[in-house]
Amino acid sequence: MTTPWGEVELTRFPEDSRDRLRAWDASDAYLLRHLAEEKVPLTGTVVVVGDRWGALVTALAEHRPTQITDSFLGQEATRANLARAGVKPGAVRLLTTQDPPPERVDVLLVRVPKSLALLEDQLLRLAPAVHADTVVVGTGMVKEIHTSTLRLFERILGPTRTSLARQKARLIFCTPDPALERPANPWPYSYALPDGVGAVSGRTVVNHAGVFCAERLDVGTRFFLRHLPGPGAGRVVDLGCGNGVVGTAVALADPAAEVLFVDESYQAVASAEATYKANGVPGHAEFRVGDGLAGVAPGSVDLVLNNPPFHSHQATTDAVAWRMFTGALRSLRPGGELWVIGNRHLGYHVKLRRLFGNSELVASDPKFVVLRAVKRG
Repeated sequence: MTTPWGEVELTRFPEDSRDRLRAWDASDAYLLRHLAEEKVPLTGTVVVVGDRWGALVTALAEHRPTQITDSFLGQEATRANLARAGVKPGAVRLLTTQDPPPERVDVLLVRVPKSLALLEDQLLRLAPAVHADTVVVGTGMVKEIHTSTLRLFERILGPTRTSLARQKARLIFCTPDPALERPANPWPYSYALPDGVGAVSGRTVVNHAGVFCAERLDVGTRFFLRHLPGPGAGRVVDLGCGNGVVGTAVALADPAAEVLFVDESYQAVASAEATYKANGVPGHAEFRVGDGLAGVAPGSVDLVLNNPPFHSHQATTDAVAWRMFTGALRSLRPGGELWVIGNRHLGYHVKLRRLFGNSELVASDPKFVVLRAVKRG
C-alpha cells in the first residue's frame, strides 16, 4: 500500500500466498491521505479502532499509535506487518476490545466495523477519554457507512458530517462535545433462551457487542441445538463459539464433558465465558482466543462442534471454514467426530468428504443441514 509516509507491505493472517484478498482497502488509503493533506497533528495519544489488518497503525507507526481490535487474527497480522516494516516492538500499543481503553485520546481514528453494536460499545467506552480538542475521523467503504452510523457518532461524541466519496470510500468527521449527555452502555446484553432448544432451554445467554446475533438466538444455532450429539464425548471443542450457547448446552447435558470454547473474537470469548458462568454449569471449561484449533494438540479432542462463518468482513469466502475443518481433522482422536451446521447451499459435505473421506447427514430443513464426519484410523 502506498501511503504519504512511504510504501508498506501488508498481509492478512495467517499468511496464504493463494489468498487474493488484500490486507487494506480504499478507506484505509483515503484516511491516510486526508491526515497528510490536511496536516492533521498526530500528537498526544493517537488511538486507532477497528484497524482490520494493521494497515493504519503500520503506516502511522512513527506516531506511536494505540490499536484497539476485537480480532485475534487482525492483531497477529498487525504484529507481522509492523515487524516487516521494521517497527520496533512497543512502538505501537496493541489492545483488545476487552482491555481498558486509554485514559486520554487526542486523535481518534475509527475504521467503521460491520457491527453497529460494536461501534456503539467502543465509542461509549472511549467517550470519557475524548476532549473538546480531540480530532475524530472515521473511515469506511460507502456501503458500510449508513445514516445510523453517523447518528451513533453524533449521539455519543458530537456533531458529525461526512466527506465526498472517493473510490467508493468515505470519511466521517466528528467534533466532540464534552457537554453532551451520553447514553448508558447497553452492552453486554442478556436474554433468556426459548423453550425447545435442548439443555439450554430457558437459560441465560450473555452477549458482548459485536457477537453474531447478539439480541436473539439465530435460526441456524436454534436448529443445531436441537440436534447435538448425546453425552459421553469426553473432550469437546465449541469451535467459533460466539456467545458459547452450543458449548454450554453440551456442558449442561453432560457434566463429565471437558469443553473448550475457541473464537478469534475477544468479544465472543468473553460472551462465552459469561454465558457459561451465568448458568452455573458444573464440570470443567476452558476459554481461548486464537486461530481456531491452531493451539490444540493433535489427536487430543473427541468432538468438535462448528458453525463456520462464510464472510471475512465484507468478502464471501470459504477459507475460514476450510481452516476450521482441517484443524478439526488434526486435533481429533481416531474415531473423533466433527459436527457442522451450515446453510444448504454452502456444500460443506463436499469439503468434509475430501478431508475426512466421509460425511453423514444428521438432520436438515429447507435452509440448514447438520453434518457429521468421523476421523478414521
